[in-house]
Amino acid sequence: MPPGGGGPVTEARKGAPARLDSPRYLPISEHGLIGDLRSAALVGTNGTIDWYCCGRFDAPSVFASILDAERGGCFELAPDVAARTKQFYFPDTNVLITRFFAEDGVGEVQDFMPVTDDGIEADRHRLIRRVICVRGTLPFRALVAPRFGYGAQQHTVRTDGGCPVFESPAFSLALTASVPVETDGRDVWSLFKLSEGETAVFALDRVGGPVEPRGCAVAEAEQLFDATVRYWRQWLSKSRYRGRWREMVHRSALTLKLLTYAPTGAIVAAPTTSLPEQIGGERNWDYRYVWIRDAAFCVYAMMRLGFTDEARAFMGFLNDHVCVSCSAAGPLQIMYGVDGRKELPELEVPHLEGYLCSAPVRIGNSAVDQLQLDIYGALVDSIYLYDKWGEPISSAHWDTVCELVDWVCEHWDQPDEGVWETRGGRKNFLYSRLMCWVAIERAMRIARRRGLPADMARWGTQRDRIYRRIMARGWSPERKAFVQHEDGDVLDASVLMMPLSKFISPTDPKWLSTLDALGDELVSDSLVYRYDPQASPDGLRGEEGTFSICSFWYVEALTRAGRLDDARLAFEKMLTYANHLGLYAEEIGRTGEQNGNFPQAFTHLALISAAFNLDKALG
Repeated sequence: MPPGGGGPVTEARKGAPARLDSPRYLPISEHGLIGDLRSAALVGTNGTIDWYCCGRFDAPSVFASILDAERGGCFELAPDVAARTKQFYFPDTNVLITRFFAEDGVGEVQDFMPVTDDGIEADRHRLIRRVICVRGTLPFRALVAPRFGYGAQQHTVRTDGGCPVFESPAFSLALTASVPVETDGRDVWSLFKLSEGETAVFALDRVGGPVEPRGCAVAEAEQLFDATVRYWRQWLSKSRYRGRWREMVHRSALTLKLLTYAPTGAIVAAPTTSLPEQIGGERNWDYRYVWIRDAAFCVYAMMRLGFTDEARAFMGFLNDHVCVSCSAAGPLQIMYGVDGRKELPELEVPHLEGYLCSAPVRIGNSAVDQLQLDIYGALVDSIYLYDKWGEPISSAHWDTVCELVDWVCEHWDQPDEGVWETRGGRKNFLYSRLMCWVAIERAMRIARRRGLPADMARWGTQRDRIYRRIMARGWSPERKAFVQHEDGDVLDASVLMMPLSKFISPTDPKWLSTLDALGDELVSDSLVYRYDPQASPDGLRGEEGTFSICSFWYVEALTRAGRLDDARLAFEKMLTYANHLGLYAEEIGRTGEQNGNFPQAFTHLALISAAFNLDKALG
């Protein structure tokens, strides 16, 4: 039991309703995502919100039953009878609808978080759940059982103007409901019945300071529903994409927008922490932060689709919050908080058992202190893309680029932890060398096009040295392929970025030989493994699934190599591994299950890029 006496949230206490028999943990893929551009919540196909960090993506959880079914806290809302369920997004929006099909009727729960720029209302972080009986008559049950601070903080319930208010040392949440509720001083529940056409509303607000508890009547909820639908449809209407796979591309774009922290323009890698890459394993990480590595992919995808404001906002985050400074790992960190903070200490939460008992649960990420040289290429490439397709960068921004590139020229030949953030010691990874080449090459392109001052002779010399080093020591004559690290023979999917970054021609014989080798060893039915941890120990126990982003890199590499039939088949197969809403976790397991943090921005960025380029190549 956690500090503060978390206790099971589903036990019958003083009349609290007992949950119908159901699995303790839904599959990760059986969830949809809602949010307000500041925080997000996962809603299961059973109608339960089992992950929610109120206020910010990286805030301590309020509902975390996805990480501990008993101690994590949840918000259940479903018919009080056996029912089949289906879940979908209201078309072209991030409003999630979960439908229940029971013997005596059909009901649905509409989940959404209004998006607003109004200061006080934005701080409310209102989460609305509308329940509608669309056919027949159905009994429903609701249970609101928050567990603040990752289940470690005590809380009480008081009544304010008829609204139950959950009070914890950190902050308070107010619940308004259009049906009667009961409480035992810690949880709130309701048993109610709806007939065809009737609606009930539950709204959960963060309150305190200028934000006061405020009711949410059925009529207001309907207005907010309409306004939220309108917001998302107006946003999506800016998309210029009209090609094949439009629905999947637009769902990816909507998902990326949900992962945006509006106050700074940051985009988190995922809204969750510690969802395991392998059930029962230790590969559980906190992804609620901003990775510099995502920068180029983000700017590329957003600009290609026509979302220039989002690309501009993300560049603003990089410019305003990512400060170049001296440290043991270089002038840049690999990741930052959504507000630009640098300190992200990694801690374990021992009182949470983890998803399907996959401990440990971690908050924070110690990889922040790793040396990963590839991030310099990612950042400079994003600046190059934005300068080319968006707005010319400022003189101060160019000075920063020069400082970074000069540092890369001095340090590119160091061993590092690499793109996969391994914890098995530093190596001379090919991908790190590749992206150092990208950093210098893209900076030279900017300087030539804009006529900006640069030490072109020095930069060109170091760029060419990196190229020759990769070709000489990153190529394995025995494997007839480019490999994971210098003078080795381990294959790694990260080398798929070689033609994508324009380092090598996509039809170069050495590259085509590498593509064949990767296809033979790391590809399984369009799914791509990052590498074989048995052949290349990474300092962690256990195995992992295929890495979703690598599958889309593979599609794009096939596309650029002219293997369009293979590329299209691999892409179509990969689409079948999405969940019922078109969302992807970080990894896909042996039998198609989604593992790891969910949904993952990197994967959806790569999907957009692969779809755009494949569609263009197919004509």
